[in-house]
Amino acid sequence: MDVWPGHPHPSGATWDGEGTNFALFSETADAVDLCLFGTDGETSASLPELTANVWHGYLPGVGPGQRYGYRVHGPYDPARGMRCNPAKLLLDPYARAIDGHLDWHESVVGYSPGADDIPSRRDSAGHVPVAVVADSLFPWGGDVRPWTSWQDTVIYEVHVKGFTARHPGVPEHLRGTYAGLGSAAAVDHLVKLGVTAVELLPVHHFLSEHHLVAKGLTNYWGYNSIGYFAPHAGYSAAGSGGGQVREFKAMVRSLHAAGIEVILDVVYNHTAEGDHNGPTLGFRGIDNRAYYRLEDDARRYRDYAGTGNTLDTRHSEVLRLILDSLRYWVVDMHVDGFRFDLTSALARGDHDFDRHSEFFDVVHNDPVVSQVKLIAEPWDVREGGYQVGRFPEPWSEWNDRYRDAVREFWRGGDAPLAEMGYRLTGSSDLYEADGRQPSASVNFVTAHDGFTLRDLVSYERKHNEANGEDSRDGTDNNRSWNCGVEGETDDPAILALRRRQQRNMLATLLLSQGVPMLVAGDEINRTQQGNNNAYCQDNELSWLDWDLDDRAWELLRFTRRLIELRRAHPVLRRRRFFQGRSPHGSGLADVVWFDAGGHEMTRDHWHESPLRALGMFLNGDEIWEPGPRGEHITDDSFLVILNGPRPLAFRLPHAKWAVGLEMVLDTADADQRRQGQLLVAEQDLQLRSYSLVVLRKVS
Repeated sequence: MDVWPGHPHPSGATWDGEGTNFALFSETADAVDLCLFGTDGETSASLPELTANVWHGYLPGVGPGQRYGYRVHGPYDPARGMRCNPAKLLLDPYARAIDGHLDWHESVVGYSPGADDIPSRRDSAGHVPVAVVADSLFPWGGDVRPWTSWQDTVIYEVHVKGFTARHPGVPEHLRGTYAGLGSAAAVDHLVKLGVTAVELLPVHHFLSEHHLVAKGLTNYWGYNSIGYFAPHAGYSAAGSGGGQVREFKAMVRSLHAAGIEVILDVVYNHTAEGDHNGPTLGFRGIDNRAYYRLEDDARRYRDYAGTGNTLDTRHSEVLRLILDSLRYWVVDMHVDGFRFDLTSALARGDHDFDRHSEFFDVVHNDPVVSQVKLIAEPWDVREGGYQVGRFPEPWSEWNDRYRDAVREFWRGGDAPLAEMGYRLTGSSDLYEADGRQPSASVNFVTAHDGFTLRDLVSYERKHNEANGEDSRDGTDNNRSWNCGVEGETDDPAILALRRRQQRNMLATLLLSQGVPMLVAGDEINRTQQGNNNAYCQDNELSWLDWDLDDRAWELLRFTRRLIELRRAHPVLRRRRFFQGRSPHGSGLADVVWFDAGGHEMTRDHWHESPLRALGMFLNGDEIWEPGPRGEHITDDSFLVILNGPRPLAFRLPHAKWAVGLEMVLDTADADQRRQGQLLVAEQDLQLRSYSLVVLRKVS
């Protein structure tokens, strides 16, 4: 090959229309071979230049579609944390596209069988994926980012494949792909539902772990990344030779045209190379000591993710990789935000979580990344990893305390009522002291990890037998209630209660301050048959079933109505926390709480454990934040009543709050026949057990 010196930047393979520049960081390597693959097999040449630990070279005539990899020469000394082995073909950490599969041949590990200190000389080429030179050009046309404000955001967590794998309105050859998610039928569902953003489970190229492959299973969720710039090839209808990049962009363009943002679930805390027994696929063989956190015994990896390794964000090259990846997805792929898996692992110093870590600094100071939506999963799996409420601006967080409080209330548990009050109003106890707003709380009742909404009211125990781990996997702390029978039943009373409980939790979620997140399929009554850890189920257990029965249609209509109610009323999606005062002079506080007797709640009420009913008055005349032009915003006022395990006559408040009230929604009324019913102050409102009512002030 004719290799010119090229340039050390940008990293990766960059096509300029006449040839491609290749640049690879390694401060450990003695030499780096660039390997090209074509119909004639492998051709290789050494990268000729080394600049500031970056090996680089330029190949004229090489362009998009070219498959390539690296072989890194250098020390193999696991005791010192170095694992260079030129027998192993390595992926470019900056690869824009990835082709091929990992077949778990014995050659994919860097050591000899039973001897970690002896390198394996078996060539792994042909058994591992390779990088592909990608074309960055794409006809974006008039693509415009929605830039939806946080208070107007409704997130829909969705799996690219599972959403359309069974969708009859999507052409068969596009089902389960980026093109399928961007198709007219898929987008139509999202638009009619009313969500404003899709949060995609991982789409960085990922691999399945050996123990799953050995069982005939796969890593369906995708939390096992190996390529932080490459869209997962398995979701591409256009093929893996770079077509996945264009197809992903077309999906984003389609969603943007419908006003829907695209948020990526990203996994920068670990890679698919696993622990010291894992395969050598890229990072490990390029510069093990730079990319990974190592134990004092450098043969072993420090593991904050529970997956075998942890990327070392204390190293400048790792931080650069992450920031370059984030910028690429924003600038080149036009995504609108990120949800970071196990974010606490990224912000650890030598051991402890550090809210002033360099990771936060580089994200906050980046002029591109700091402007998009940033969501933390604010925990990892090691001691000191649980950090809900401790992330700095501008981060929002998955709020699992919201999830737990809502589940506990609706199953009739003993959680303090004050906990429920905080969660309904945006969790000021977690976020206000740091100057953050209700949008810091991403509220959810269900997520990909755990029971679906239907299963949450149908199962009290996990049923994960299909995962092949004797149901040892998955959490046992579900806070679920089966309403009297475990699993499926024909009992009409139990089915009616389950439907009411689903409506209760959806209504609670969408009427709470903060940012609501729905899980794809909950609105159409999806079940995983009690599996609360379906990470390895790439089949109909996980895929959405679009053959909707009457129960599914009823729930879908109800969910659409809730989202529309939230969208139409700013008092339900406030930008600032309630203050319990009347800044605009109406004489009534912005939020007031009532007990079942119609009395304003005192401090003592919040700690009465038998109290199972709660009234929340939201004053539409006392919205603190101004509108976009500085105008004073007013809205209708609402009384939201949540009732627990027993039927109840709830006394409506005194006329100073509302002389008349109109029924807007009653979760005990499946057909909403009571909608529009008029009530008056101090009237007793009969409530079913386990029900939620929304009343609008009319006079």
